[in-house]
Amino acid sequence: MKVKVSTIAFSKNQSLVNLLQQYFPDAEVNANGVRMNDNDLIHFFCDADAVIVGLEKITPELLDRLPKLKLIAKYGVGLDNVDIKACSDRGIRIGWTGGVNKRSVAEMALGFMLALCRNLYSTSNQMKQMVWNKSGGFQLSGKTVGIIGLGNIGKELVALLKPFGCSIIVNDIADISLFAAENELKIVSKNELISSADLISIHTPANKDTLNLFTLNEFKIMKPTSFIINTARGGIINEADLKIALKNKLIAGAALDVYEPEPPCDRELLEMENVICTPHTGGNAIEAVYAMGESAINHLLHFKNEIIK
Repeated sequence: MKVKVSTIAFSKNQSLVNLLQQYFPDAEVNANGVRMNDNDLIHFFCDADAVIVGLEKITPELLDRLPKLKLIAKYGVGLDNVDIKACSDRGIRIGWTGGVNKRSVAEMALGFMLALCRNLYSTSNQMKQMVWNKSGGFQLSGKTVGIIGLGNIGKELVALLKPFGCSIIVNDIADISLFAAENELKIVSKNELISSADLISIHTPANKDTLNLFTLNEFKIMKPTSFIINTARGGIINEADLKIALKNKLIAGAALDVYEPEPPCDRELLEMENVICTPHTGGNAIEAVYAMGESAINHLLHFKNEIIK
């Protein structure tokens, strides 16, 4: 079975590459660390039976050029970049396990909350300029945290927040009533969450329903002292509107790990003093990287064993 890996993070991790080649000695990885577009993927995947992908766009047009492909194993947790119907129509299996990096992303969201509340990021940057600003912000403990999207990561964040004694309000299109009752969470409408929360953390998938979930309309009803955090996917927050909201002090600040497009190109937004920005590393803790890679390899092995049987 010919295996190829396009995702850069997997390909740069020698431990994962060694593990993969232990089972698939002829497997090829993206050794040059180049982010591949459609033509690159066609050329690289053309003779592959199975592939490991990260955030690369898997479109019907791409799949039509890869007649040998039988399995796509996902490195990472989101499937928004993979056209699931197109794969199904062509008999291509998808190997995917949700929640593999949930602790890693949830820890980043919690870290953002603490950094924003206590002015850790802004005062650290000021200290580098020899500015002695003793504004210590406010405690996270006891504040109202709104979580939009209570999947694997959202639930993990709830667990991490428990020692802080926060009032947690949640919103999700799925039935989360049992989990909410067990964890003393209050289910509210999207608008009530937005207007009530001191911090809002987004943990939804990216799809047509969540595109531009936060625009200027939403920022206008947030508290002027509140913060918004996005470790989910770019495009959920309208970044142009976020910039307007920050400039006009409609909200106090934001923390972003994801952007549309990636890498981001709005330098003005990235350089704002009240914006913490990281390069989509929420799921990239060492432990999570290995777990995601191991999961993808396990899907390859499972498929290989099925073929042998």
